[in-house]
Amino acid sequence: MNQKDLAGSDISRVIEMAWEDRTPFEAILEQYKLTEPQVIKIMRSHMKASSFRMWRKRVSGRKTKHLSQRSFKVGRHVCPTQRLR
Repeated sequence: MNQKDLAGSDISRVIEMAWEDRTPFEAILEQYKLTEPQVIKIMRSHMKASSFRMWRKRVSGRKTKHLSQRSFKVGRHVCPTQRLR
C-alpha cells in the first residue's frame, strides 16, 4: 500500500499507531502494508518538523517498536474505558 492509497482517516490512524510507544511497526505493516521507512515518510510529511524530530528521537532504538527486539511477545493491557473496535 502506498501513502497515496490511504484515506485521511487511515493516515491519522497510522500516525496514532506510530506515536504509541508499545505499537510495533510490524502491527502497522500487518494492518496497512506500510514498512517502517514508509511510516517515517508519512510522519515526516504530516507532522510539524519539531514534532517529527521529537518522535524520531524517542522511537530510535526503542525495543518496543520492533517485535523481534521485545522481551515479551504476547499480551497487552487495555484500559477498561478504552472503546474496543
